[in-house]
Amino acid sequence: MVVNRFPFEIIGFDLDGTLVDSALDLGPALNHALRAAGREPVTIDQARSLVGGGAWVMLERALLITGGLLEADALDVADALLLEHYTANIAANTRAYDGCLAALDELAVRGCRLAVVTNKAEALARKLLAELGMTARFASIMGGDTLGRKRSKPAPDMIHETVRINGGGRFVMVGDSASDVRAAKNAAVPVVALSFGYHDVPPHELGADALIDHFDELLPALARLG
Repeated sequence: MVVNRFPFEIIGFDLDGTLVDSALDLGPALNHALRAAGREPVTIDQARSLVGGGAWVMLERALLITGGLLEADALDVADALLLEHYTANIAANTRAYDGCLAALDELAVRGCRLAVVTNKAEALARKLLAELGMTARFASIMGGDTLGRKRSKPAPDMIHETVRINGGGRFVMVGDSASDVRAAKNAAVPVVALSFGYHDVPPHELGADALIDHFDELLPALARLG
C-alpha cells in the first residue's frame, strides 16, 4: 500500500559516488589502462576525484595528471582496456552506501518513483545495478550515452527525459558532483548533494539546495525542500 506521498514524485540519483562506492573497481580498471600506456597508477583517492563524466572522461583526467593525453589511436586502446577490465570486475568490490537501500525502500513506500541519472554508459549502469540486485528499485535508468554524449550531465536533457518517461511530476536530483548540481540547476529543479562520494570541488561549494552527510538524512532533507 502506498502511503504518505512525498513532496517529490520523481527522485533522480547519480550512480557512482552517490548510490554506490565503486572506486575499488573503477580504480583498478583505470590503472590497468594506465600501466598499459606506460603511465604510473593513480591512488584510489585520486581515482575518486576523477569519476563523474563517464569512463572516457575519467581516463582523460587520469592521463592529464600522469603525463598528458595520448594520441587518438593509443587513447582508444587505453579506453578499450579500461572498459574490458571494468566490465569483467564491475561489482567485485562495489557496494551501496550505508543507509542507501533503506532510504530507497522508504521513498518507494511513500509513493516516489526512483530513477538513475548517471554519466556512466547505460549498459554498464544496468549491469552494475543488476549484479548488486538493485535494478527493480528504479522506474528508469538513464546513462550518459542514452541520449548521446553531448546531452549528458551537466546538460539538463537527461533530467527532462527522466521526468517525461516517468509520467511527469515534481523532480529532485541527488548527487555528489558539480555535474549533478549543474544539471539540476540547468533543468531548474532542486538538488541534494552528498558530503561523501566523489567530489571534483569541496561539497559545501557545490551550490546544492541541501547537503547531507548520510542517507539517513535524505528523507528529512527532501521534506524540507518540498
